[in-house]
Amino acid sequence: MQIGPHTLETPLIVAPMAGVTDRPFRELCLRLGAGMAVSEMLLANPDVWDTQKTRMRMDHSAEGGLRSVQIAGADPEMMAFAARYNVEQGAQIVDINMGCPAKKVNKKMAGSALLRYPDQVKAICQAVVDAVKVPVTLKIRTGWDRDNRNGVAIARIAEDCGIAALAVHGRTRACLYQGEAEYDTIKAIKQAVSIPVVANGDINSPEKARYVLDHTGVDAVMIGRAAQGRPWIFREIRHFLETGTKLPPPERAEVRALMSEHVANLHQFYGAYLGARIARKHVGWYLNEEETGREFRKHFNALDCAVAQLEALEAYFDGLG
Repeated sequence: MQIGPHTLETPLIVAPMAGVTDRPFRELCLRLGAGMAVSEMLLANPDVWDTQKTRMRMDHSAEGGLRSVQIAGADPEMMAFAARYNVEQGAQIVDINMGCPAKKVNKKMAGSALLRYPDQVKAICQAVVDAVKVPVTLKIRTGWDRDNRNGVAIARIAEDCGIAALAVHGRTRACLYQGEAEYDTIKAIKQAVSIPVVANGDINSPEKARYVLDHTGVDAVMIGRAAQGRPWIFREIRHFLETGTKLPPPERAEVRALMSEHVANLHQFYGAYLGARIARKHVGWYLNEEETGREFRKHFNALDCAVAQLEALEAYFDGLG
């Protein structure tokens, strides 16, 4: 898949997820088979940038891989400013968020709320494309609600504005994350435009990835929640797409090593205090389907010390034999 001058080695993209796709998670997914990982959403309003969390999200200077940064907002000039600023901080691709269904984002007329206003979509896309020399991509949903699936019209507007690639979540804003994603609208969008299109939503297995690629004809798939606690899903899908055969699940020793490395990287990236708190949800996702992990998760979530967390993980896996 080609995005401007950038070629993805594999058609698998890590979806931007607030509070999840930080640098340690992105780099882990890239190492395990993803072709690109999009950063957490950043609000375009510079008044909210002066926090430790936002500053860390904006720092891409030492990051490996293709650096795609997602911005969200409703004001074209402010979005253009945010795009320029993030390119100065190391972004190689700027991604516009018009897919987030969260109320706190939509009430500011950002995210998927913009799908109701095609003229504003056009103004924002054009302003951002004109503001930077790097490729600009766009993430949308299929429409506002099931009676207003205007994804094809929005996609055509995006293409006309010079958007380099388009990612589409197979739900409307009204659907939130409920029900099942539908891919017919994504197929129609792919047929309506000539720019690369990426399908997103409920892609949680190698077989599902193959089905969505074949059914829609898209250029790549984007995986979000299915990668939480399972970053090796990209390796599994990549192998299946290339060979038609399934990889066995990772050995316990590899899961142990990946979890310990991930938690240690969170401690290093955020600092011991904040890193220990962020590590809790990731460990919960890793062990979500493990019966032996229930009691351990309660114990782990009570630990405030980074060293104690790593020691607890070692003891947990030692106890499994």
